[in-house]
Amino acid sequence: MFTSKDIECRSIFVINCIKERNLRVSSGELLLEEGDEHKTLTKFPFQKILALFIIGPITITTPLLEKCKKFDVALVVMKSNLRPVFFWANHAEANFLLHQKQYFFEKTDISFAREIVRNKITNQRKTLEKTRLKTSKILEARQICDNALDNLGGIEDYNELMGTEGYISKKFFESYFDGFNWTVRLPRAKNDAINATLDIGYTILFNYIEVFLRLFGFDPYIGVYHRLWFKRKSLVCDIMEPFRCIIDAKIRKALNLKQIKEDDFNIVKKEYLLKFEKYSDYSALFFQDLVDYKKEIFKFVQSYYRAFMKGRADLMDLFILE
Repeated sequence: MFTSKDIECRSIFVINCIKERNLRVSSGELLLEEGDEHKTLTKFPFQKILALFIIGPITITTPLLEKCKKFDVALVVMKSNLRPVFFWANHAEANFLLHQKQYFFEKTDISFAREIVRNKITNQRKTLEKTRLKTSKILEARQICDNALDNLGGIEDYNELMGTEGYISKKFFESYFDGFNWTVRLPRAKNDAINATLDIGYTILFNYIEVFLRLFGFDPYIGVYHRLWFKRKSLVCDIMEPFRCIIDAKIRKALNLKQIKEDDFNIVKKEYLLKFEKYSDYSALFFQDLVDYKKEIFKFVQSYYRAFMKGRADLMDLFILE
């Protein structure tokens, strides 16, 4: 089982292979090479790698997988458009006691789901506060968050919990992106530049969270808030909820700094699609912040694991955005 020390000593690397680059194992190290001459750009000792995120076309070799297995390195390969195509990890896959608890978890029990929603709303409240704005929309949204947090403990119905979380998120987006031509949050619809960028950021966050869940041997398809759905990794959807505000805050800051622009997208059949030459810029935009939060994410997943194994949601340590 991984410990906090492992997280402190090992790094998460993001490798951009959109250009002509190649990964090769040599003398126990991972080499990143470029061009026909195979010029070595950098070396990665496997003992220092926690996970590899590779963006762009790449060939996965048997020596690479062998080294990843030996040193417990997670491997995530994403297309140039940042869509994941391959995930490989060998962490704690034999944790059958955890799987047993997941499979037989009582679906009417919303205690863990309630704490996850509480954590998300708390961070949405803090994110709104950090804008230091006192517009009517911001103040109203903050008050709605406060009211929801006060009443959350009394919610016992799953549908009511979902309705509360959805309503808070609607008010959060309306106020947080007010002034940026915000309309409505439509996941995967890509109806404007902000929605398209949110999809990109959340996709990266999703893959990032999955790495940490697999460190403990969770089955990512069995959630406590998001219910079973064909091919949906419901637990990853659950655990990423408290961390969505990291992406939201990054996008708002990038909009203010003009790092996200309408011109970065092509509009195809009314969908905003990121231009090829902008993929590396947008991936770097989010990965840096997520790498900075790796200890906090690990500790949250570790706390969730311990609480889940004991069947006590009240033992969870919530992640509070600073």
